[in-house]
Amino acid sequence: MSERPHTPLLDTVDTPADLRKLKQDQLRQLSDELRTEMIDAVGTTGGHLGSGLGVVELTTAIHYVFDTPTDKLVWDVGHQCYPHKILTGRRDRIRTLRQGGGLSGFTKRSESEYDPFGAAHSSTSISAALGFAMANKMQGRPGRGIAVIGDGAMSAGMAYEAMNNAEQAGNRLVVILNDNDMSIAPPVGGLSAYLARTVSSSEYLGLRSLASRLSKKLSRRVHSSLEKAEEYARGMVTGGTLFEELGFYYVGPIDGHNLDHLIPVLENVRDSEQGPVLIHVVTQKGKGYAPAENSADKYHGVAKFDVVTGEQKKSSGGPPAYQNVFGETLAKLANDDPRICAITAAMPSGTGVDKFAQAHPDKAFDVGIAEQHGVTFAAGLAAEGMRPFAAIYSTFLQRAYDQVVHDVAIQNLPVRFAIDRAGLVGADGCTHAGSFDITYLATLPNFVVMAAADEAELAHMTYTAAEYDDGPIAFRYPRGAGTGVEIPEKLEKFEIGKGRIMREGSKVAILSLGARLEEAKKAADQLEAKGLSTTVADMRFAKPLDTALIEQIMRSHEVVVTIEEGAVGGLGAHVLTYASDEGLTDGGLKVRTMRLPDAFQDQDDPTKQYDEAGLNAPHIVDTVLSALRHNSAGVEEARA
Repeated sequence: MSERPHTPLLDTVDTPADLRKLKQDQLRQLSDELRTEMIDAVGTTGGHLGSGLGVVELTTAIHYVFDTPTDKLVWDVGHQCYPHKILTGRRDRIRTLRQGGGLSGFTKRSESEYDPFGAAHSSTSISAALGFAMANKMQGRPGRGIAVIGDGAMSAGMAYEAMNNAEQAGNRLVVILNDNDMSIAPPVGGLSAYLARTVSSSEYLGLRSLASRLSKKLSRRVHSSLEKAEEYARGMVTGGTLFEELGFYYVGPIDGHNLDHLIPVLENVRDSEQGPVLIHVVTQKGKGYAPAENSADKYHGVAKFDVVTGEQKKSSGGPPAYQNVFGETLAKLANDDPRICAITAAMPSGTGVDKFAQAHPDKAFDVGIAEQHGVTFAAGLAAEGMRPFAAIYSTFLQRAYDQVVHDVAIQNLPVRFAIDRAGLVGADGCTHAGSFDITYLATLPNFVVMAAADEAELAHMTYTAAEYDDGPIAFRYPRGAGTGVEIPEKLEKFEIGKGRIMREGSKVAILSLGARLEEAKKAADQLEAKGLSTTVADMRFAKPLDTALIEQIMRSHEVVVTIEEGAVGGLGAHVLTYASDEGLTDGGLKVRTMRLPDAFQDQDDPTKQYDEAGLNAPHIVDTVLSALRHNSAGVEEARA
């Protein structure tokens, strides 16, 4: 008789409740199947691979031991949440990751009760988990807060601010430090696993509690000596002194891929009255997939790829990416200007600062996930005569807004802000979209704010910023490849606050800021075909405005449309304010502002996102025609 076909364990698990029905010795097989499923899914969709591969066993163990979703599991950033999604009722949709209408690439509250807190920015997990823990404690309800945070995210001060306030949560808060860099971990093996099990056991914790109570009855000197003896003894074998000082009971390090080590420690922590607890788990990014293990970045973020070979299906050739244009331009400028330096917050390759660092390693600074420090650090450099460029994604610069205002703008320090990922960003969705920087920077006194329409403009703006010493200056540019224009060898220093006319007309004017310029030109072609003479202006500056150009256009055209890749409060709002102050709309001029909608847009193909936002050429044409119809109706009504 032939054997029955093997049924994958993963097919029997739809939720963590199903997972907890398995025997512990089945978890190894389940984890292997989970890893295979994730590799295949990301090969289909692209996304964040290495970080998820590194936490397969940890994800399995947490859901097996803890009572999720009653226990609130918060993943820091969320890059590593794909295995979690597969185990929490979303396996049937896992191949829609980062696609329009599909699963988010991060945790998302609206997606599942197993995602209690949305994330995508770093170092928020401990604060959120503490909030869950304390809310349940105050309301007398069951439920812990469990934060899983990477060693990279521990470079941000917010993590330590949360830990410093965690003591009241007691055993309701568990922090799992996922150390996949070995940067702070001693060797992990049988001895350290034994120690971790021992110091997390109820017997040890009970003895520790008893010893603590007894020592308090002794003299203060003896009590202090005993405390220090235990601290140093445990610090030598575990490295946990820092976390103990912050009020946490430290357990670890333990092998995050060894379920026989993980499960007992997690169970001990779950059942103990000691807390809050920090469990130090060491994992390998890219674990279990050779191409990821052997890659320098462990396949952190990948395009669609061949699962067998690991070869990514990236397009070859074409225009350079904006970030690389910036990095290479800045490196050339620094050859002739020793004052130029660059700061990035844990995104050297994403911002192009890696290109600069290759040429000028002593003038490139990666401050870690610490945008606040990075901005004030740049302010200090500027105050002492350097020409610092703070290269930070638009969505991440939000984290340092107080420093932008207080440390840079108020003091009028010439910090140069290179703002990458301006506008919509496709698969990463609203958490990474650069929607607000025009608004939040152009409202500040002393600031100059530019937006590049193409890669040549970006190179010119980098040079313009380098040469500008009168105060803070920012220039924004989109994600991805440029338009294909040639970058001239000799760069131009732009006159501050001056735009340019791209084509001249007489009836309709389109004032474009940034990368919508090509769509503005397409719209002008379509309007010309309808007999509507159209001017197109590249404003270049959101602040200061080219008021002479605006006044000239408003006094000579019937309809003026502004367009930008930013939220309300940007170029359109500033143009309207100026026009109102100067009375430029009193003669029946129709002004329309086109901007991102007042909504957080989910992930999708960028072209579809801009269609949804109403910022492509057909939408510009419709806006103009609607304004003209409205104007004609008003004229007829007046005549009647």
